[in-house]
Amino acid sequence: MVDWSAATVPRTGRDSIWICWHARDSERLENPPTRRIAKSILGDWLAAALERGERVLLGFDFPFGYPVGFAARLGLSGPPWRAVWDEIARLIEDTEGNGNNRFRVAAELNQRVSNGCFPFWGRPPGFDTPLLGSKHHRRHEGSGLAERRLVDLYIPSAQPCWKLLGSGSVGGQALTGIPMVRALRDDPRWIDRARVWPFETGLQVPDQGSVVFAEVYPSLWAVSPADGEPKDAAQVRSVARFFAESDRAGKLAALFAGDPTLTPEQRHRVETEEAWTLGVTAARQRPIPVPAMAPRAGALPASSPTFPRKRGREGWGSNGEQERAQHCIPVVPGYTYLKDPAEISRRSFALIRAEADLTRFPQALKPLALRLAHAAGDSTILGDLGWSKGAVAAGRRALAAGAPILVDAGMVAAGIKLDPSRIICKLHDPETARQAAAERTTRSAAAAERWRPYLPGAVVAIGNAPTALFRLLELLAQGAPQPALILGFPVGFVGAAEAKAALADFGQGLEFITLHGRRGGSALAAAAVNALALPQ
Repeated sequence: MVDWSAATVPRTGRDSIWICWHARDSERLENPPTRRIAKSILGDWLAAALERGERVLLGFDFPFGYPVGFAARLGLSGPPWRAVWDEIARLIEDTEGNGNNRFRVAAELNQRVSNGCFPFWGRPPGFDTPLLGSKHHRRHEGSGLAERRLVDLYIPSAQPCWKLLGSGSVGGQALTGIPMVRALRDDPRWIDRARVWPFETGLQVPDQGSVVFAEVYPSLWAVSPADGEPKDAAQVRSVARFFAESDRAGKLAALFAGDPTLTPEQRHRVETEEAWTLGVTAARQRPIPVPAMAPRAGALPASSPTFPRKRGREGWGSNGEQERAQHCIPVVPGYTYLKDPAEISRRSFALIRAEADLTRFPQALKPLALRLAHAAGDSTILGDLGWSKGAVAAGRRALAAGAPILVDAGMVAAGIKLDPSRIICKLHDPETARQAAAERTTRSAAAAERWRPYLPGAVVAIGNAPTALFRLLELLAQGAPQPALILGFPVGFVGAAEAKAALADFGQGLEFITLHGRRGGSALAAAAVNALALPQ
């Protein structure tokens, strides 16, 4: 079972991706920090399971479909569910660092459906467009698309798939999750043996396919996490165990039938466009009781801090393959720690203020200095902070005006909490690699050269490569347009200190903020951008 996340930065713990793979004698729990790592883990597990001739049920906690009529409103042809999946996969961009363009995609889909802010809604601060509202548009009645799918009406707590932001929102999870499920379903290694329930199976037991993908809703189960265990982790463990035990008891088949009282028209709607949630069998579905969670006997051998590599074999949900030990965690941690996010932030900033001398900083620079120390986990770095007189004001003006943000690495982009469409990273462009080879330089330096058209008035955030900063300064010395601000935080033993010294000595009215010496990094560069974007 997979608890998905649409987070825009790598994340573990609460509100992140959790995966539980359950077998008869043991279970495996993973908490990958990004969607790409999650996809890789699932792909490796599936490959090993199928090689042993096992059958796998793989559940995901986001909607597999949209209310009937969505594909038609988009002008798509072919089976409605598959047409929507293909279109979302074509539009969504999802980087290695978890950066994604889901809000921009939702705005584009709204434009195609209504030329306005319908049907998707919910957007982050700073993403301003008339095509995606920050609040519910209240336009479903009379606009030809329902707010909820048929199965959502069965579950009182289910949120609409159009909701992208706020408590319980699943719209972003669907937009980022559907392309991943589509890619796994179409993997050449098992494309002929995989099925999506109920789209490719009907509302019945899948009689074909070694891998069956299904939509689940973990909140259907009344889960009580163990002390210190994240709720998401407890939910995937509970749901995986429930389906495995239902299969062993011969009760799983009935769940694939959904609600047996559905009319033929309703079944057609579910099987071709809207999907169904596995485990829902009647209207106003009541929570399904689950015994209190605890480690299974033998799940954690004393000789190993991870889960067993060998798994038993069973009809549904069996597993066993090479372990990804770097992401494995104990099932029931026994730690006492602070959990309230607001209190964690309050204490963190209080410690920084107590440890660091902030009196040397201008008032306008203090919030940025605090966040740099917070991102580094080290208040001593502030002794090396350097800046130009007008840097903070220049950066704030540029960001408020919608200026592009030029970054040297994907991890910098992943940490910036602004509209991803404003962020430009040329590092992985094919032309960058060709240019770097031709000029016998680093890809980072070649990528910086390709910033030239975007430089006027931009905010440049360098958190990785000294060569990117050196090349940018060379371009400026040759007469390239000046950016509004350079945030110079390259890191390393070779060139980092020298590049930052060159930035501070450049002159010519160039505004900058930098951290002198070898220290720096993507987290600091992103934190600086985010601090400048905060309301004053």
